[in-house]
Amino acid sequence: MPDIRHEDRVAQASQSPAAVTRLAASWRRSMVKHGLDPGSPPQLRRLTASELAAHTARLDEFLAIARPQLDQLFQLVCATGCNVLLTDAEGIVLEHRVNESDAPVFRDWGLWQGTDWSEQAEGTNGIGTCLAEGRQVTIHRDEHFYARNTGLSCMDAPIWGPDGGLLGALDVSSARADHTERWNALIAAQVAQSARQIEAAFFRASFPGARIIAAQTGGNDDALLLVAVDRDDLAIGANRAARRAYGLEKEGKIRPRPASDLFGREDELTGFEKAERAAMIRALARAEGNVSAAARALGVGRATLYRRMQRLGIDEKPGRLSHG
Repeated sequence: MPDIRHEDRVAQASQSPAAVTRLAASWRRSMVKHGLDPGSPPQLRRLTASELAAHTARLDEFLAIARPQLDQLFQLVCATGCNVLLTDAEGIVLEHRVNESDAPVFRDWGLWQGTDWSEQAEGTNGIGTCLAEGRQVTIHRDEHFYARNTGLSCMDAPIWGPDGGLLGALDVSSARADHTERWNALIAAQVAQSARQIEAAFFRASFPGARIIAAQTGGNDDALLLVAVDRDDLAIGANRAARRAYGLEKEGKIRPRPASDLFGREDELTGFEKAERAAMIRALARAEGNVSAAARALGVGRATLYRRMQRLGIDEKPGRLSHG
């Protein structure tokens, strides 16, 4: 009995409105919502130079911060024949990194700057499905919607902005047949880590002059919670993980509120308070106990620092701290 064709398998799995797997749900979305045919893919959508420039200009500051991380990620995966892509939230590739020897292959695939890899354009694929579902995905070979893309393995992670909205996707793609799912899992872990580093760097740059308090959730996703606190001890910004953890506005600017109200007062310090306490102790140590110098290093007034020291249980011990 002949093997079932890829496009037929996709169509059959997409028939039920109650698709039971995320992959089947994405295939169905590609067929029903976007009206795509797995056996008849359209031409790749490539933006003109002016269209690409418009997409890039909207994210100039973000791209400037992301580029060093793209370079670093590429150095880790380039020897394996992979390329690195960064897209905007619409799935348009804004940056790519590829070895010169591999460039013709990836250009032919369309894994190139200025190409549209949204799910609406290409059906189920690493970039498009990552953006459509707002989660880390790996689409390995015949998990792609179009038969023409089944030679690819794509590992993707979403990148969330300081306002809690989706900025884009970070992608590592491979066209090598010897890349196994186990190998892809190793690359996917690195992609997720690089995406979090880009998010954190852009968050910090978005709140100049503010103290950035960070904590790990300790959960399965090990998300990094970031909160920006101004000189008046008001929380003025929070990344997506912190917004979810503290029930803040899902997207957009957050309403400024006292940091102590946000973090709460429990018998034991929260993760944020532990991070803040450690930062104060380090500043005091570097200043050799000079409170005024430590306050200047932290960007706060001496009275504010004393108030925080008291709140976080940092005792003023004679002979150890000086007023400066």
